[in-house]
Amino acid sequence: MTASARNVADLVRASAHRGPKHVALVDVTTANSYTWAEVDSFVDREAHRLVDSGVEPGDRVVVRLPTGVGFCVAVFGALRAGAIAVPVGPGHPARELQRVLADCGARLLVGDADGTDVEALPEPELAPGEEFTAIGSGEDIAVLGYTSGTSGQPRGAMLSHRALLANVDQCASLRPAPVTAADRVLLALPLFHVYGLGPGLLQVAGAGATAVLLERFEASAALDAIHEHRVTTLVGVPPMYQAILNQPVERLREDLATVRLFTSGAAPLAAGVLDAVRQAVGLPVYEGYGLTETGPVLTSTLVGGVPKGGSVGRALPGVEVRLVDTDGRPLDLEEDEPGTGLVAARGENLFSGYWPDGAHGPDAEGWFRTGDVGFFDEDGDLHLVDRAGDLIIVNGFNVYPHEVEQVVAELAGVAESAAVGVPDERTGESVKVVVVVADGAALTEEAVKEHCAARLAKFKVPTVVEFAPTLPHSPTGKLARARLRLPLT
Repeated sequence: MTASARNVADLVRASAHRGPKHVALVDVTTANSYTWAEVDSFVDREAHRLVDSGVEPGDRVVVRLPTGVGFCVAVFGALRAGAIAVPVGPGHPARELQRVLADCGARLLVGDADGTDVEALPEPELAPGEEFTAIGSGEDIAVLGYTSGTSGQPRGAMLSHRALLANVDQCASLRPAPVTAADRVLLALPLFHVYGLGPGLLQVAGAGATAVLLERFEASAALDAIHEHRVTTLVGVPPMYQAILNQPVERLREDLATVRLFTSGAAPLAAGVLDAVRQAVGLPVYEGYGLTETGPVLTSTLVGGVPKGGSVGRALPGVEVRLVDTDGRPLDLEEDEPGTGLVAARGENLFSGYWPDGAHGPDAEGWFRTGDVGFFDEDGDLHLVDRAGDLIIVNGFNVYPHEVEQVVAELAGVAESAAVGVPDERTGESVKVVVVVADGAALTEEAVKEHCAARLAKFKVPTVVEFAPTLPHSPTGKLARARLRLPLT
């Protein structure tokens, strides 16, 4: 599919040559749609605009636009011009934006500069432009993806054209293919996040499919868009599926009638969501796993063809995944006893290290430790336990937050919970649980502690229980645990 593509923006040109009149992008907000030939010409115009503004190969161009046609054109235009695209969220606070601008040494920003002193250009003009020959390929850096920074400051992961194109090919080789030319794919994800960008936008461009762009996800509006535009594939995150399930099942069956494939990533699907979606509309949700540094997809339940609750599936073709110890040595796994270890990955889709000097990238043999803890089941499917950095160590004993959260979830009236480690003078760390209570339910700190004490080893039982109206999440639904380690105010 991408054999002839050397620059990521070549995906657009190839789709324009294969199907010039095929609809590429549908903007639900404006009700406008554009063909691949039109989008390719818009990208040419944007590349010329950036070069005329003084952008040179390797310059960082920050794109701060909402999910929409303008974002797509701005990113592909930057890549075609040989720049490094730095996508950031339009809602990023000015302070966070300033930090990214300073860290990457941005040449200019496309979109809302929000009071910063960097040179800014308005959203791209959706008008034809003269053909522009792409600059940059292979190991040249295409995208600087800033990690969510749940522990410490966000860092820019350097993703080359090689890495991003490799992951497009790896995903496309799955059967059933996540995206085909005939698909109409709902993209209601933040495209500035590598999950929306890679498995979303780049996969659509690689297949020459149609992206149905929704600026922000709201369940009822999304179902309207799916119904009206006859969407066939959803690239989603867990909160989207949970919100969809809150709609009447009769409406789901009518509005989702054209859908052939549900996929989910960025965070684990809550227990029961998989079964609830299948029961409501007769289709499973296929889960995947990856991270910014891996371009991003590493595994999917599409590989084995069977969605399995709690599993993120097997490695994509061309990707290797193994478990290692804290020194990076492969675990010697007993066949009859699943061993838990750190997840390490190797493949052409891996990043080139962190900005600016490539530090902490893959090792000499190409392996990168993800920072996630997991195990393989008897079928060879990967299960994630927790982030290594989220591990709670009580008196030298390991406590995995997920295990505590599963027990708390058994209590009637718990809508959501999160376990984190907090400093403890006696044990080093102890377990704190933050609980969101369902509407109309009542729970006490004592009830939560008693429930856990009857089901968990003593060192795993929470010493602190706090209640909150909601838990903090990233734009893709990932729990922001770092914030919960602080006392709630």
